[in-house]
Amino acid sequence: MKIYRLPLGILSANCYVIESEKGNAAAVDIGGEYPKLRRFLQEHSLTLKKILLTHGHYDHMGGTAQAASDTGAQVYIHENDAQMLTSRQASLAEAISGGAFEPVSDFTVISDGSVISLDELNFEVIHTPGHTKGSVCYKCGSNIFSGDTLFRMSIGRTDFPGGSMAEMLSSIRKLSEISGSYYVYPGHNEESDLDFERKNNPYMNGNLYEDFI
Repeated sequence: MKIYRLPLGILSANCYVIESEKGNAAAVDIGGEYPKLRRFLQEHSLTLKKILLTHGHYDHMGGTAQAASDTGAQVYIHENDAQMLTSRQASLAEAISGGAFEPVSDFTVISDGSVISLDELNFEVIHTPGHTKGSVCYKCGSNIFSGDTLFRMSIGRTDFPGGSMAEMLSSIRKLSEISGSYYVYPGHNEESDLDFERKNNPYMNGNLYEDFI
């Protein structure tokens, strides 16, 4: 397994391309700028098979329709965020992109505990609401793709429609209780690891949960 990071779109959301041993690829979020992703796939002789969305905001799902149409890749999103794929308003496309929006009509809904397989790779879905109702993380091997739930030394915003600080803190606690050491690949900014976040992230190592009950 090889993991590549491509900041894409107007907000430079991280698109992660995960390469299987057979030269197939899964992309965690697209974020826009699909032509840039397409060039990357061609340069690395990769075939995109799966598009795993961490949530339905436009800075993460933008470009998905074009990528799926061009490659035939399957699109996955949590059932609670599925409506965002067909709604300019729900996806925040108006605010993020000035109105540009291409709906995704063909997708597979997932839920907590779902497993998405690509060759030798298995992506386990961890439902982590807080940023949106349908936010998820994907656990694959020793890696967690955390979307806009967990950032290095921080967490995602909860002031958008469907956001909840109480749910976010519950999700952060859920991640902190995962046993073992994992690399963390967030939806924005730099990478981290779960041990570091347990020790240093104030939302993960403090007693903030009780403040929001």
